[in-house]
Amino acid sequence: MEELKESAESSTNSSEMPVKKETVPVGTTILMEKPFVYVLSCKFRTECCDFCFKKNVVMMKCSNCKYSYYCDKLCQKHAWPLHKQECKTLKQISPRILPDAARMLFRLIKKLENGGLTYKGYYSEKKYRMWKDLMSHYTELKNDKGRMDHISSLYAILSDVLNEDLMPNFAEFMGLYGRMCVNSFNICNQELQSLGTGIYIGASIIDHSCQPNALAIFEGTTLLIRTVEKLPYLDWLKIRISYIDVLASIEERQKELLETYYFLCDCPKCLIPENKKEVFGAVCSNPTCDNVVYIDDDTKGFKCQKCNSIFSSEFIDLFKSVVEFTEMHLRSMKNISYLDVCKICLKRQKGLLNKYHVRHMKILDLAFEAAIDLEDFDSALEYGLELVESYNKYYPIIHPLTGLLHLKLCKLLLYKDKTVDGISHLRKASDILKITHSVNSSLYKSEVFPLIQRCKSLLNKNGIK
Repeated sequence: MEELKESAESSTNSSEMPVKKETVPVGTTILMEKPFVYVLSCKFRTECCDFCFKKNVVMMKCSNCKYSYYCDKLCQKHAWPLHKQECKTLKQISPRILPDAARMLFRLIKKLENGGLTYKGYYSEKKYRMWKDLMSHYTELKNDKGRMDHISSLYAILSDVLNEDLMPNFAEFMGLYGRMCVNSFNICNQELQSLGTGIYIGASIIDHSCQPNALAIFEGTTLLIRTVEKLPYLDWLKIRISYIDVLASIEERQKELLETYYFLCDCPKCLIPENKKEVFGAVCSNPTCDNVVYIDDDTKGFKCQKCNSIFSSEFIDLFKSVVEFTEMHLRSMKNISYLDVCKICLKRQKGLLNKYHVRHMKILDLAFEAAIDLEDFDSALEYGLELVESYNKYYPIIHPLTGLLHLKLCKLLLYKDKTVDGISHLRKASDILKITHSVNSSLYKSEVFPLIQRCKSLLNKNGIK
């Protein structure tokens, strides 16, 4: 997503949207946009509507391809202009399915054939971007072996399902792929679980920062850009969102940005030297000392500056092996969390990794979600309460993940009949989520507001004011 070197007027797509040169309050929707092209991830195709992404217990599927599922006939009707382009193909290749990236490119090719080249994605009242304004990163792709292999694989797949006269040549296909990869958004539900991928032409003007002043959230497939800081006025050249999860070291963030988006971040968070002791540090080998030290390959006979305890080579080797063990399991679990594995990692980390170590945090986060999924609420509460302090260390004060963490902790505490503590977390959740999502969002209406009413009822029942 690249900068457009000109000033931008404010959008008028929403009643919340500000006027140019007027102060933009925190929690303001400055852009609302429908996707240019999007796809639902195949792993959610039987539980989420292929059109609106809403999750349903009962779904109806396309009677022809039997691949796509919908909420009802209305969603199917709205989806048909796009789905009819692929329905026959999906039926022909059944029971095989198109990989998500191939389906996205298929839809993209069809979109561009049917007027997509003239589509204008407005990010203000008068200013817009078009498909041709997106960079293809052709040179970077040619030097990226992993992505070139992926492109070749996708080209072969689509060559089998598209007519030869409709299939772009390989160079053109690379251009489509490059624009898709660098300008795609993960379409998330209200709890920030990625359900699919979409391209939003107007929003592609927004650049990245690890210390953003705005964020992207979704209502179904509609993208909303909301401010998380008060702005003196709306200047699109200064609006920043985070493309990645900032729960990582500077080096890890820069590596991910370079490999995925072909640039390095120069935001304040990346320019200020980080505290390596906290990010990668070990606790002192003396159990009575609370000092944290940074261990690297040159650390031998290291002495704690606080208690003068010497770090033995055995302790250092054990610390490194636990970090490696954790990294191995983080790679193997990817988006799937196994509570037992997480518990083993946490047990091995105890007395070695400090509480802010990024590997400890990532495992703790996975353990928290896994415990909730498995209804191990005692463990979930323990992990969640520990996560709060760590989230505050890595994430901004106003961040949707922190708001969602407080919301989940409220539910867990109410389940344990700890009403007062639950209300404390609910207040924090409300304060954050009304900014990140707004009080009119489906999340606030379906989750936060009912909890507020429930807590009021509990307080009245117990005679607490």
